[in-house]
Amino acid sequence: MDATLPKTERLSGTKAVSELFGRGKSGVCGCLRYKYLRRADDAPSRIVVSVPKRSFKRAVKRNLLKRRIREAYRRQKDILGPGFDVVFIYILPSLATYDEVFADMTSVLKELSGNE
Repeated sequence: MDATLPKTERLSGTKAVSELFGRGKSGVCGCLRYKYLRRADDAPSRIVVSVPKRSFKRAVKRNLLKRRIREAYRRQKDILGPGFDVVFIYILPSLATYDEVFADMTSVLKELSGNE
């Protein structure tokens, strides 16, 4: 199991992100709203994590939540498999514990892997 989150697994670039938001399918699970797009290739899945400034004014809290979401994804990314672009958006108005984020991430990844 590769336990890292390299640059190749992070979605970047205006074109790719706008395509994901424009054509992607979405859903909600617990503290996460997600939008995903299945790609034709078998390249590694790529993710973006977003925590709205409207909900958390302090950057420290936003960064904490982004670290928790990325770590929960990194530990379970094998569930998803290759070929997905996914954005995870945190939607709760309060801080969730790592265990809550981990459980919600598990549900999201299982749902996405079943939607192939």
